[in-house]
Amino acid sequence: MTNRKMFFTMLWGAVFRRRSRAMMAVIASLVGAATLFCLASVCVAVPQQMNEEMRAYGANLIVTPASATGKSQGIDTATVRNVTALIGAGHSVKSAAYRYESVRINSAPYTIAGVDVKAVRALNRHWNVTGDWPGSDNVMVGRDVADALGVKVGSRVTIGYRAADASASASSSASAKSDSDESTETAESSAQGTQSTQTTQGEQTTQATENGRVSSDIMDNNGTEFRISGIVDTGGNEDSIIYATTADVAKLAGSKRGADVVEYSVNAMGDELNAIVNRINKNTNTAVKAQTVTRITSSDTRIIAMLQTLFWIVSLVVLVLTLVGVGTTISSIVSQRRNEIGLRKALGADSRAIGVEFYVESGIYGLIGGLLGTAIGYVLARVLCSTVFGRALGLNWLLCVGSLLLSVAIAVIASIPPVRRATRIDPAIVLREE
Repeated sequence: MTNRKMFFTMLWGAVFRRRSRAMMAVIASLVGAATLFCLASVCVAVPQQMNEEMRAYGANLIVTPASATGKSQGIDTATVRNVTALIGAGHSVKSAAYRYESVRINSAPYTIAGVDVKAVRALNRHWNVTGDWPGSDNVMVGRDVADALGVKVGSRVTIGYRAADASASASSSASAKSDSDESTETAESSAQGTQSTQTTQGEQTTQATENGRVSSDIMDNNGTEFRISGIVDTGGNEDSIIYATTADVAKLAGSKRGADVVEYSVNAMGDELNAIVNRINKNTNTAVKAQTVTRITSSDTRIIAMLQTLFWIVSLVVLVLTLVGVGTTISSIVSQRRNEIGLRKALGADSRAIGVEFYVESGIYGLIGGLLGTAIGYVLARVLCSTVFGRALGLNWLLCVGSLLLSVAIAVIASIPPVRRATRIDPAIVLREE
């Protein structure tokens, strides 16, 4: 019998004839591989899954007109389509355009936003709306507005549009938007900032008249009557705004123009999102300015970083425990075969051959445990992602190969100390004990 054949015969006997010992080593590797693969799969999937979940809480990028002329005319539909196509290249994106105007209800100044109801509803799924969203001749008011006016769903209000308020809005909206972005607020924040300026500037005595609906009298309560279809409660700046359809706002103001702000919810974060912003700002043909909503993007990054750090720390702990478990199991196997090792050395087997046999045996245990553990780990990760995020998890083949190689490496590394001790056994002492 050749040495090679003898090697495989001894290896076969060690693995398959001593099944209880082999089962212990395989289980130790299996538990470690399953836990590590599950944690690694979730850790890799968390950024994408969390980013998709966070997109339900509003926009992470806003676009406003870049020039003074653009601020007065707004962002036209063609520009919105071009910017949306630019952002959506390689990313899923949702958008909603807002046209802000200053109006008065019972002589008090408020901000009304003309919106595409379907787009805003899809973008802001976290909004808590009592009643219905706005429709033709129906408005949705923020909770703060409803409390101030003492109205409820089904009430009717008269909304008046004043030219002086519109002039004040045009002159102050740019600075208000700039301030709101620096303080990481969304587009509604800028509308709220505009409103405070309108309170003083809108009371100037020299007023314009447009289509017979605009009066210079601050106490004039004339206007268009609307029914309150719903009340939105978010706990944010949205609560101080009135929402109507774009057509109703254009009819109320007596003119059509583009949007003041376009909000985007982009399936991107960090450097990838900043790259999109830079690409838009460098494109002079769009005549718009883009910037991230820092409050949202910084929260996304911080939460994801914390989760990933937690997963990697747990993975490191599991890795150490797996090393200890496999090492203890291999040490037990070597101890049980101490007499066999002494006899083989007495018959002329060298330490290197004995060591190689144990290393290969440990690698086989690691490979079998890694295969079974990776399969179990994938099932656990899939169930976890489905339960927590409500989404399926695809199989990452690169991670599978890494899991198998790591399982084999851990088994071999864990066997080094006991094997080195075994190869130093004095055969004379072992035989004398026998």
